[in-house]
Amino acid sequence: MVKLEPHNAELLLKIYDMRREATLRRARAWMIGNFWADTMDEFNALCGPGKEENAYYRQVTTYWEMVAAIVNRGMIDEDLFFETTTEGLITWLRVKNITQEFRKARKNPLVLRNLELLAEKHEKWLSTRAPEALDEMRKMFDSMRKKADAAAR
Repeated sequence: MVKLEPHNAELLLKIYDMRREATLRRARAWMIGNFWADTMDEFNALCGPGKEENAYYRQVTTYWEMVAAIVNRGMIDEDLFFETTTEGLITWLRVKNITQEFRKARKNPLVLRNLELLAEKHEKWLSTRAPEALDEMRKMFDSMRKKADAAAR
């Protein structure tokens, strides 16, 4: 095991503490439980401009984009980060499809690029340590989406 500098733990704890802020906590709960959008039409119906949910979407994605930038630049040890949270990866899996739409619409391939890069690394890391975990996570999301779709009918 690599001996890490104390700043790794300190920064990781600060990032965790920020997640406890009330508005971000509500936004994260909404994102995990209610964000089901793969197209711009679905996105606009769910959380288009002017809706409170739009602010939730932006708060969660920009939070994880900033955290991803910090980890991607080596300010926090990746192993330490990946061992202690999967929420950034979960967030990416939830927004991946709509992000491709945003990139095209805004002609900006950098939209949530830090989060995407971190998620790719996290998936590789996870595949070597818990090879079945990612498939189980996807199955869980599929089940959650089916329940949400059924409830919406």
